[in-house]
Amino acid sequence: MSGPVFRRLAGAVAVGTVLAATSGCTVPIDAVAGVSVTADGHLLGVMMVCGHRLDGATLYVDGADAERQVTVGEWTADHRLTAGLTTWALDAPPPGWTATKPLAPLTAGTTYTLYGWTKDNTSSSSSVSFTLADRDRLTPGQVRYEAVSDSGDESAMTVPTAEFKARACQGM
Repeated sequence: MSGPVFRRLAGAVAVGTVLAATSGCTVPIDAVAGVSVTADGHLLGVMMVCGHRLDGATLYVDGADAERQVTVGEWTADHRLTAGLTTWALDAPPPGWTATKPLAPLTAGTTYTLYGWTKDNTSSSSSVSFTLADRDRLTPGQVRYEAVSDSGDESAMTVPTAEFKARACQGM
């Protein structure tokens, strides 16, 4: 093989290696995250597991890059969450949940994101973003979540819990 051909081939391999290393794989999404409130105004995490399972959930504030992401709360279910709807109070998890990082005080003007995960990264949930103003507009029995249209566009929706339960897993 001639020098110029070898250099082009080596360059192509190097570029391919860099692209493969930086393109990263995502964990399959098989659940939908949402938030709601109790009658006395406490924030609820809501998970509609569509197929496999989840082990817990994390609430975070997104930074400019992954290293600046700040975890505000994290919860682990005592038993894996399987297909169906699950809710829990974020500030005082009920039996069956452990606050591995208790909920920090939330502040106005900050956007929070909740998502579900598995310990072995085999699946996750979609995420839902909200502010305290979004939370304050919720009433008990409503769920805020990120709906995905047929064209793939995401938009925040607030719907009754029964509608969330019926529609959240469509298209997954």
